[in-house]
Amino acid sequence: MEKSIVDVDYQQLNGIVLAYMGDSIYEVYVRRHLLEKGLTKPSKLHQRATHYVSAKAQAFLVTKMEEEGLMTETEAGFYKRGRNAKSHTSAKNTSVLTYRVSTGFEALIGYLYLSGQTQRLEEVIAWCIQTVEKEGK
Repeated sequence: MEKSIVDVDYQQLNGIVLAYMGDSIYEVYVRRHLLEKGLTKPSKLHQRATHYVSAKAQAFLVTKMEEEGLMTETEAGFYKRGRNAKSHTSAKNTSVLTYRVSTGFEALIGYLYLSGQTQRLEEVIAWCIQTVEKEGK
């Protein structure tokens, strides 16, 4: 069993809480990637980051991960926990289904981060970044 990097039992956390954490972590990695590519104008950074972190992009990525069998059984469980969680917020610019799937993606990232699986987290995020750039989505 992995050891949480914070004094919290991540295995008992609600999917929405995992997603809350995962959303932030994923966005930090994406922003770092964009800065490393030389994008330094704030408006341009935000515009480009949206291609990676929007609900539609995240839903696309996690669906592709699922189709390609890139998640372990445990990871799939945390994804489903986030996807199936009842949220008190609603989607602003996308369908409810897309929003729920993207919440599952964020929960997966939150789980990887909180469980201290840094190498796996970075593998998944690197795959996501490469996929967005390759697919142009």
